[in-house]
Amino acid sequence: MRRVTFDTNVFISALNFGGNPKRLLDMAVAREVEVAISDPIIAEIERVLRVKFKWQADEVADTLKLISSFTQRVEPKQTLDVVKSDPDDNRIVECAVESGSEAIVTHDKDLLRMKEYQGIRVVKVLDFLREGPERGR
Repeated sequence: MRRVTFDTNVFISALNFGGNPKRLLDMAVAREVEVAISDPIIAEIERVLRVKFKWQADEVADTLKLISSFTQRVEPKQTLDVVKSDPDDNRIVECAVESGSEAIVTHDKDLLRMKEYQGIRVVKVLDFLREGPERGR
């Protein structure tokens, strides 16, 4: 099974707009892909849903509980500074490195510009979906 790290924007897009990010999230729920997550990613999901999208506290709590049910939580042991244009994106890379993810799936231009980091590919949602759940490293 493929192990990946979703950028926060993938979760947010799936939860608020559907489309390909929702297809990808459904694959994760169905355990077709293994998704790594960290506390900073969870905190950002919570903040964006609450502040930007005005979700109620109970909706956010239920959603985070659901996300926790199909993701693998990791605690990054190193602090990286590889995304100079948006330092917050380093939290995504740290999670991917710690979890041994083969890819970071994102819509974020700053991350996509990297293309890869330590063998971890940075790909768009649609590109990942086109590859399918069985693509090897």
